[in-house]
Amino acid sequence: MAYDHYVAICRPLHYVTMMSHRMCCLLVGLCWVVGFLHSFGQILVTFWLPFCGPNTLDHFMCDIFPLIQLACTDTFLFGLLVAANGGAIAMITFVILLVSYVVIMCSLRTHSSVGMNKALSTSGSHITVVILFFVLCIFMYMRPVATFPMDKAVTTFYTLATPMLNPVTYTVRNAEVKNAIRMLLNRIVIPDNK
Repeated sequence: MAYDHYVAICRPLHYVTMMSHRMCCLLVGLCWVVGFLHSFGQILVTFWLPFCGPNTLDHFMCDIFPLIQLACTDTFLFGLLVAANGGAIAMITFVILLVSYVVIMCSLRTHSSVGMNKALSTSGSHITVVILFFVLCIFMYMRPVATFPMDKAVTTFYTLATPMLNPVTYTVRNAEVKNAIRMLLNRIVIPDNK
């Protein structure tokens, strides 16, 4: 994502050659491999835990921290492993995205004000969604194993609300969508008298 945004904003004329089909497949494959290794590490952690008590999670989904709390052993080390695994991936991804936006913003200083405003409007909505998602993920996974009353709300927000913001933030900037919304609002406010 960071590379794609960098190429689209800083090298728009080279976008087709730099984001070739091979590069897209390489980036998607890398994401899949990292996601698989991340999930595999968490699955291994849960296989090593002995479960003997209640089997009911007080959560909306089977997340790793509520699952670890059901174990019948000391989970401090497992909690550190999960925080290192989940938290590190969230932090590394977040830092890479922030660095890419710093590079993009620094390279925009040489562009025209119209181009800079367009790039900032594109990046601004994306940065907002990225910050909302990653700050909540880092809050959830870079801490010791514990359940707080707000965990369900935080989990619901970063799994449901943030992805639902993506279409809104990316389509509201589109001129055709703005015109369609205006036409719809005009029909609602001023109905046809037939």
